[in-house]
Amino acid sequence: DNIQGRYDFKSLADYNAELSLKKTHLTSLRADINKGVATARRLPEFQAQVTDLEHRLESLRNVLPEQKDVADTLRRLQGLATQSNLTLLRFTPTAQKAQPLYTEVPYQLIADGSYHNLALFFDRVSKFPRIINVSDISIAAKPAQSATSTITTTLIATTFVLNDTTGGRGGRGAPPAR
Repeated sequence: DNIQGRYDFKSLADYNAELSLKKTHLTSLRADINKGVATARRLPEFQAQVTDLEHRLESLRNVLPEQKDVADTLRRLQGLATQSNLTLLRFTPTAQKAQPLYTEVPYQLIADGSYHNLALFFDRVSKFPRIINVSDISIAAKPAQSATSTITTTLIATTFVLNDTTGGRGGRGAPPAR
């Protein structure tokens, strides 16, 4: 019996070229694995940074909230005025001014009291945790004065609101805004 077969022989050079290509690919895969392992080792550090940044963001939101609340602002300014023995006669929201990262939310205030009480009000506003700028101050002496009411003051108190930069998607794990 005669056995016949067909054999395809590759040259030694073809095997060496294929082996070299596979070694290069293996080296590249090992480098990628090493990068991944190095990154994985730093994961707790990254998680700690994220936690720290989330805490910092939360404290900044107290200073620069993400939404305007006219009633809350009125209540807070009224509280500061009352603590300073000023009487708010008028509280009028005025035109807002949008900026790239925040919106200016101004209010015109008319208050009644004394110079000393107005200074106390400004001091309390300056120490308030939320940012409030006071501008366009006009002070007029009252024609009929009492011990606690000698002036009427008109001013603009401007608060600031952080613009929504997440497109409505916020929080942990949300994709970054583009």
